[in-house]
Amino acid sequence: MAKFIIIATVILISIYLTEQAYFLSEEYIAKINEESKTWTAQQNFPPDTSERDIKRLLGLGESKRLTDALKRLVENSDAPLHKDNHFSFMPKRFDARNRWKKCTTIGEVRNMGNCVACWAHSTTGAFADRLCIATRGKFNQLLSAENLAFCCPYCSGGCHSENFSPYLAWVYFQINGVVTGGNYNTSDGCQPYQIPPCIRHHKGPGSCSEQPPMDDPQCTQTCYGDESIDYNNDLRRVKKVYTLTNAVSMQRDIFIHGPIETKFSVYSDFLSYKSGVYVKSSNTTYLGGLSVKVIGWGEDNGVPYWLMVNSWGVEFGDQGLFKFLRGQDHCGAEEGATAGIPL
Repeated sequence: MAKFIIIATVILISIYLTEQAYFLSEEYIAKINEESKTWTAQQNFPPDTSERDIKRLLGLGESKRLTDALKRLVENSDAPLHKDNHFSFMPKRFDARNRWKKCTTIGEVRNMGNCVACWAHSTTGAFADRLCIATRGKFNQLLSAENLAFCCPYCSGGCHSENFSPYLAWVYFQINGVVTGGNYNTSDGCQPYQIPPCIRHHKGPGSCSEQPPMDDPQCTQTCYGDESIDYNNDLRRVKKVYTLTNAVSMQRDIFIHGPIETKFSVYSDFLSYKSGVYVKSSNTTYLGGLSVKVIGWGEDNGVPYWLMVNSWGVEFGDQGLFKFLRGQDHCGAEEGATAGIPL
């Protein structure tokens, strides 16, 4: 009996160690810092976090067949040209927060909680910023990531889906519209986010490990935040939907219209990003896809970067933001950025 218990204990320990995300260990992070010349790594997650929990932050990206089918139904699927076709000037550094200072949503860092909703936060975030810019600050509030995430039937499968499509989110903005909605535990806007935020860098009360995965909230067409708002009158739409497939077009579009969405492949070392310009290191494992908001660009010690906003809370990276290698389609970040023009 005692022998059986010992064997069972060894098996359970082996399973536990196998489940642990090896790339969160101090040794792995030390190796990243030894190799990396452009960025610094730190421990953003408890080292005993399971790989399964890490993958709950990510998806696999979009269903290309469905996206291509809907693209054919939507006009203006290419980036709109500026009225001056020879428009070529581009500053070396650009931060949308500084150009459009009235638009406080641009620097907002959301926390999606235990729900694969990065795509919903990045697209509603970019759309809200563009509405503020287009109205010269008259509209300056968040749009409802919840309204999009759980009412768009073709964008994703909810909190537990591996597939998501930022492009189809913009299509949804054009066809259906999206209402306003602030952060969790507020009454800001029509439909504020109902999924509680969670802290990822430690365990215990308030941490993601202590918070069970959420069931998907029901799609509703009433306002439960500010109940004085009429749902139908609050819907915001775009008149154009398009993709951006290279760094130059991405820069030009951000400079003219405001922040955009993009997605990229996430590798194991990215989870430990602290500062500097992220460049994938050599000993990494592919984990999934991540959708983020892009608000600018620049150079850090001669290395060109995109300035991106994540939706994992302010504890990740540089207060929720990070710099990402620009101009080389790094990890696919310049293959299919998305945006739209507010109606």
